[in-house]
Amino acid sequence: MTEILVDQVVNWIGVSGYAGLVVLMTLESMVAPLPSEAVMPFAGLPIYEGTFSFVGVILFSVAGSLIGSIISYYAGLYGGRPFVTKFGKYFLLDIRDLEMTEKFFNRYGDKTIFFGRFVPVVRHPISIPAGAGEMKAGIFILYTAVGAGVWSSLLAYAGFRLKRHWEEIRHYGQTMDWVVAAILLAGLAYFIYRHVRRLNDTKVS
Repeated sequence: MTEILVDQVVNWIGVSGYAGLVVLMTLESMVAPLPSEAVMPFAGLPIYEGTFSFVGVILFSVAGSLIGSIISYYAGLYGGRPFVTKFGKYFLLDIRDLEMTEKFFNRYGDKTIFFGRFVPVVRHPISIPAGAGEMKAGIFILYTAVGAGVWSSLLAYAGFRLKRHWEEIRHYGQTMDWVVAAILLAGLAYFIYRHVRRLNDTKVS
């Protein structure tokens, strides 16, 4: 199962090339539920094979991150909270996710845009409060580019190392399959529990 998952993602990136990487990272940097952890390590595998360059992977992944983040930034600047209220449900994002991110942003200020790239959940909607708070676009782009560049580099390098030791990893494939299955089931269970609870809370209020 693990190998099949890897093959599917790598095949997509292999067929679409750097353009596909830009698309995936654009979605990742918006409010779409697509974590960079599910993209960048697999972009590191072709680096080992020589079909991608490390510089190319980082440049195009950062380009995608900037495109998605800038779209979210202007959505926050011109739409803000009403945007999330109206369209967030289509991206599995609701007002509570935005509220948590707003608190994070208000507490740490502009540098949240950099550090937020390393924080799950926060990294997806963080550009919205930055836009709503009218953060200077130049500073926003700089922090986003640097943060996305560092994070993407770490994940891509992890993928490179993964491919280098792939035969050793395959030896423990069955164990990894059970681990991956457990993680997926736990994530699905948490997702269902979270949204059912919020639906009930909404009915009560």
